[in-house]
Amino acid sequence: MFNPERETLPREEIEKIQLIGLRKTLRYLKNSPSKLKDKYKGIEPEDIHSLDDLKNLPFITKDDLRECYPFNHIAVDLSECARMHMSSGTTGVPVINAMTRNDIIQWGEIMARCLATAGLTYRDKIQIMPSFGLFNGGFGFHYGAERLGCFIVPAGAGRSLMQLKLIKDLGVTAFGAIASYPARLIEVAKESGFDFRETKLRVAILGAETWSDEYRKRIEEEMGVKTFDIIGLTETGGVGLGIDCEAKAGIHVWEDHYIVEIIDSETEKPLSVLQEGEMVITTLTREGLPLIRYRTRDISKILTYEKCSCGRTHIRVDRIKGRTDDMLKVKGVNFYPSQVEQILLKYKGLSPYYQLVIETIKGKDDMTIIVEKADNGITQGEIEKLNLELYDFLGFRSKIQVVPEGTIQRVPGKAIRIVDKRKKA
Repeated sequence: MFNPERETLPREEIEKIQLIGLRKTLRYLKNSPSKLKDKYKGIEPEDIHSLDDLKNLPFITKDDLRECYPFNHIAVDLSECARMHMSSGTTGVPVINAMTRNDIIQWGEIMARCLATAGLTYRDKIQIMPSFGLFNGGFGFHYGAERLGCFIVPAGAGRSLMQLKLIKDLGVTAFGAIASYPARLIEVAKESGFDFRETKLRVAILGAETWSDEYRKRIEEEMGVKTFDIIGLTETGGVGLGIDCEAKAGIHVWEDHYIVEIIDSETEKPLSVLQEGEMVITTLTREGLPLIRYRTRDISKILTYEKCSCGRTHIRVDRIKGRTDDMLKVKGVNFYPSQVEQILLKYKGLSPYYQLVIETIKGKDDMTIIVEKADNGITQGEIEKLNLELYDFLGFRSKIQVVPEGTIQRVPGKAIRIVDKRKKA
């Protein structure tokens, strides 16, 4: 089992734990073989008098970790590590997180909290749909479910017909998956005459990709489940950094294990509550890869430090809007794909399968939104209304191309939302 009482600690107690953890992590890093310790020359744990002093410490970036490939950033001898996972990025040198046995215990603890926040107990049967491999998702769900005492169905990724069969035959009550995968399950269910409401399924825990409130609404309606948005990064210890609760009033981040900051990506200055910027994470209990002020590149904002209606007292941040490198700039306008998705999925005649194709035509940017129709499709009047909504949001005209179901290629793993042909020019 795990210890949920820490989820309701008073704010003063949380901050006390964080200050002690920050000093301990700094001391630990400085005395470790990690190359990252070079950043803290001349800085001692005794220099940290309050959490406010965190802003005086240097940032760690993904490039810093890549320069240490494969293991120069690890803070213990590899003989003390039990396993590793690797960042799922498709470009550049990957980042390896080598984990000690205590790291795995910590991972199981925070994931068990996440599953419990989504309403799971030892009575639940959870089907794990992320892959079991270098990507951390499958193992993270496994450790958490094991800690909580759930019955585990380790299905892994793909084989959608089999996934549906297991859900029904085994009486599965919850599943974890990358955010875009339920769209594929719904598609296969319709093709095969499968009815989710004839199952015991009630919870879907989704992450690894940004997904909109409209997509959430679509999944809940089609599958008859409650959805929960889970976040995490390989670098900070994997999935389980935080999750939203039934109140849907922000993502709880477990502050006895992490410190959250939001900064301006350009100035690197800390931002206040409700100001949107880049999320920065400091780990307090990790041994293999402890991080101080890691720039995640995820865009969010701190919503509140106040107690939630669910009773939990840990900080709540907004759902991830995108990554700093996901932001698109077309015709001088900055936006995220998830913002376009939010508009598209208001229309029942459009499916969650879409792509934004950007290219340069006669020296000017041009964007075509390719989106598949759903069910009976979308009317011409609705397309005209959609065009107007997109224009009001973007400030420029984009082309909308509605295509038959199945036109956009289904790929394993994260959905491909952007086709930017300008980069090939």
